Amino acid sequence: MTRLDDKVAIITGASSGIGRAAALLFSRKGAKLVLSSRGRDRLEAVAGEVRAAGGSAIALAGDVADEAHHRDLVDAAKAEFGGLDIAFNNAGTTGPVGPLPDLSMEEWQGVLGANLTSGFLAAKYQLPALEARGGGSLVFTSTFVGHTAGFPGLAAYAASKSGLIGLVQVLASEYGPKGIRVNALLPGATDTPMGREVAATPEARAFVAGLNAFKRMADPEEIAEAALFLAAPASSFMTGTAMLVDGGVSINRV
Repeated sequence: MTRLDDKVAIITGASSGIGRAAALLFSRKGAKLVLSSRGRDRLEAVAGEVRAAGGSAIALAGDVADEAHHRDLVDAAKAEFGGLDIAFNNAGTTGPVGPLPDLSMEEWQGVLGANLTSGFLAAKYQLPALEARGGGSLVFTSTFVGHTAGFPGLAAYAASKSGLIGLVQVLASEYGPKGIRVNALLPGATDTPMGREVAATPEARAFVAGLNAFKRMADPEEIAEAALFLAAPASSFMTGTAMLVDGGVSINRV
């Protein structure tokens, strides 16, 4: 039930971290991939890893805040593989960390563009393509921050990622009758390049790890497995969910 044979998937933020782990995992499960990130060289390297392991992948570098990029990703899925069945809209940014009054309008809008407007743009082009295939699965990477816990200094990040959950709920209601499932994945602290930017010292990483029940950070592959579950038939009766994969940080108090 977690096989993706003959399925076509878009994965954004695929050049590193959770996106890279998902690309390698989805390919092993049989999916054909259209990969996106801003960094062309690293993205091409991930696509090369997929192909070297016997999978199918094309790389299309671009900015998820750019509407044309989402149109191009869907067009590439159709042209190269015949359509679209799955999208893992994973790209995003933490943005500046600090008190809200210190944020400029440009910084605020940049975080919302990368994390929330990108979700709108992705869905705008992905939903018709999924409908044309008779259904499919959309997965958006959100976060527990601003959902079950507030972290000082992350106002723009929390607001933008929480907005994705509202988007997911509405789209799930609208498109459920058409066989399209829409879910949000809420990871906890994960050992990725973006995670290491926020927790930049060993002391900071130890503090972040200590907040959850397991007292460690997740490996990207663990979060990729959760994304696979939401993308695959194993979750066929799940839609509109905000699925926590946070190591218990939302409930941990010691």
